[in-house]
Amino acid sequence: MAFARIARTGLRRTGGTFGSYSCEGDVFLCEGSTNRRSPLPSLQNAKAGRDFSYISSIRKFNRMSMQSRGIRVTPQYQSATAERIVEESESEYDEPMYPGLEATKPGDKPRVVVLGTGWAACRFMKGLDTRIYDVVCISPRNHMVFTPLLASTCVGTLEFRSVAEPVNRIQSALATSPNSYFYMASCFGIDTDMHEVYCETFSNGGLPRDPYQFKVAYDKLVIAAGAEPLTFGINGVKEHAFFLREVNHAQEIRKKLLLNLMLSENPGISEEEKERLLHCVVIGGGPTGVEFSGELSDFIKRDVQDRYTHVKDYVKVTLIEASEILSSFDVGLRQYATNHLTKSGVSLMRGVVKEVHSKKIILSDETNVPYGLLVWSTGVGPSQFVKSLDLPKAPGGRIGIDEWLRVPSVEDVFALGDCAGFLENSGRPVLPALAQVAERQGKFLVKLLNKIGKKDGGKAFSATDIPLGDPFVYKHLGSMASVGRYKALVDLRQSKDAKGVSLAGFVSWLIWRSAYLTRVVSWRNRFYVAVNWATTLVFGRDTSRIG
Repeated sequence: MAFARIARTGLRRTGGTFGSYSCEGDVFLCEGSTNRRSPLPSLQNAKAGRDFSYISSIRKFNRMSMQSRGIRVTPQYQSATAERIVEESESEYDEPMYPGLEATKPGDKPRVVVLGTGWAACRFMKGLDTRIYDVVCISPRNHMVFTPLLASTCVGTLEFRSVAEPVNRIQSALATSPNSYFYMASCFGIDTDMHEVYCETFSNGGLPRDPYQFKVAYDKLVIAAGAEPLTFGINGVKEHAFFLREVNHAQEIRKKLLLNLMLSENPGISEEEKERLLHCVVIGGGPTGVEFSGELSDFIKRDVQDRYTHVKDYVKVTLIEASEILSSFDVGLRQYATNHLTKSGVSLMRGVVKEVHSKKIILSDETNVPYGLLVWSTGVGPSQFVKSLDLPKAPGGRIGIDEWLRVPSVEDVFALGDCAGFLENSGRPVLPALAQVAERQGKFLVKLLNKIGKKDGGKAFSATDIPLGDPFVYKHLGSMASVGRYKALVDLRQSKDAKGVSLAGFVSWLIWRSAYLTRVVSWRNRFYVAVNWATTLVFGRDTSRIG
């Protein structure tokens, strides 16, 4: 902020009107510079509370970026003193504040930037024609998670690597093409006018700055940043509960579960404390919560009973849901799941969580429920990143899109997956946050962009006159859920109120396993999953606690 101090001192002496940097509210719209557009319009909320020491070089960065696109920029200053100070301050910088990839040049392949490595992003990247496009993927994780089987890894039915697929195996160009890259970072802002995204990564001291910030220019931008678990603002959820959306979440759940089993065997532990330590509570009766409860009950019946005989009678699983479990499934299937889980030892409670403490939860009727492990699975909502973007929003706070998955009012930006939803004026409902929705959107969008690229519309601002063809249409293929002990549910209805085939039992379990085995991304992981299932069937689950 040395420049800011010099500027303020110089302007006091000359009586200039150059804007002060001690701004309130909007750091990019300061006194004396009203109606001046922010170079990073979507950063205003995302960067709140952070160090803005780089703002003194924003003017230089903006000019350099625009000049790199062949646009001449003549800066406007309100006094000669201010202009001299800016020019002197710019000479102090030997490199741009945001290093990174500049805009593509004539003759280069268009660059598609993808934010995220979830179902939508990976299905999109898998089909992208890299003879037409260069691709840059930006995400804080370098793999895709096969979420339908994630609950199985918590109890050792599957190994963690069986549900994780590296993105450079999904799209080999990220590892082999000279102008395609994967960056392990988080995007914190988008400038849709400049066609640039701004990212940061935390290196724990391994890079020159921490966080290390950079920019990437794009010709086409695909936002598939996913969603975050819904906590409904309940106190204590983020501090004490475990979520189940990432591989590291499953690892932490597994470590906590095995730790509690071993701690409970220590001498001097009271009966009450043993019951608390070995009480596993699951909040949310959707497919994830039910499948995790089923896997947990299987683990207790088959493995804990044999290997933790001293405390086996204290282990208990409780599933708490505000209304009915598996509310999107057929009524008969819901009743089957309720009966089966009850027979398997899972206690079903109806209630709403009011507060979460380190060793107990309090329901809305003031009931206290002590726990040793708390897993929170109540659905997902928009992430803080999505909320911070200055883009149209759909009902529920997702990024608003039209029938072709474009973000209206901005050029060359698309959104899909859990972070996107149809705008109200499109006349379409917001689709559920399901893997099959995201995968289908990724498949649709990659066909659309490949078509645009073949018609020379891949570059920025060049696809306005290209016909897009038929819009995206989603057709629900059905739902499946495992409930443990070789039983599952298969609901093939296209909607909640439609008629269709509904199955439950062992045959459904075979269908469930066969379907997911074929949907696993690579043959390598299919082999891992099949071998893990066979090993668990013959030898039981591994109960080693590592880490």
